[in-house]
Amino acid sequence: MRHPVTTAFQIHAADNVATLLGDAEDRVVLHGEAGGDVALLRPIALGHKVAVADIAAGEAVVKFGIPIGTASAAIARGDWVHLHNCISGFDERSGDFDVITGAGKDMRYD
Repeated sequence: MRHPVTTAFQIHAADNVATLLGDAEDRVVLHGEAGGDVALLRPIALGHKVAVADIAAGEAVVKFGIPIGTASAAIARGDWVHLHNCISGFDERSGDFDVITGAGKDMRYD
């Protein structure tokens, strides 16, 4: 089976995530200039992040060369990085958002 070309961008050499520029299915392989190939472990949507290195629980998630959050669980190379496994460094509540809707779980909507 042939997969369409999928592109992601990694801004800084210290980044442990890259951002997808298109939807990608699992097993798609991203070919990096510096970091080698990364095989996706699950489908990842346009604009979402993929780990380009293993990230231990408690370790910084780095994008643009700066920490943007902390891994709340171990994240394998090739896995999706989002609210279910990364707590934002910008909003203490971000670790409590619903993964699908993005709504805060501590909020009630009537």
